[in-house]
Amino acid sequence: DEMTTTGDVIENPVTGERAVVRIGTRETAGDHGVVDLYVRPGGAVMGEHWHPAMDERFTVLRGRVGFRLGGQERIAELGSEIHASPGVRHDWWNAGDEEALVRVEFRPADRFEAMILNFFGLAQDGKTDARGLPGLLQLALLVREFGDVIRFTRPPQVVQTVLFGLLAPVARMMGYRGSYPEYLTRRSATGVPLEPEQRRVGSTLDAA
Repeated sequence: DEMTTTGDVIENPVTGERAVVRIGTRETAGDHGVVDLYVRPGGAVMGEHWHPAMDERFTVLRGRVGFRLGGQERIAELGSEIHASPGVRHDWWNAGDEEALVRVEFRPADRFEAMILNFFGLAQDGKTDARGLPGLLQLALLVREFGDVIRFTRPPQVVQTVLFGLLAPVARMMGYRGSYPEYLTRRSATGVPLEPEQRRVGSTLDAA
């Protein structure tokens, strides 16, 4: 099934992320999703990015997590909520010595989930660099395919548009794709127990 369901697990062995689905896109028909994201020490998301139309909220439930939101960098307190509105640049990483746990809520969810499944699948197959990003030919198609849900801040947008526009036809000729059906249905595990519900405490960091 291309949609996730509660208890599904998706892992990225390169970035050190393990996502356990709390509310899957199957349950919400793609409207929204919630995952518990475990990040190993030194682990981080793929790089600073922003979402054209997706709203994303992070709640730090365990560990020490560094965030960059709208150009401002800080260590998020335990229990604090970080809100990344559409268009707001953000990046985050495990800034501590122990596994971190961050609850991530995102809306809308179906296209974002498809993007994540592709990036994680490529990482699982050893087709990315140390940051979890694939080579330029593959990245050119991914960025064009999922430009409606994610935009990376580097290289500059004009460079991405020109460079990836030139590379995309070559990439397709060489057999690369913007999305892979086998990754959309791949799960690391299913039916795992969920983290107990925790009451939210602490501050909220918001950028609009």
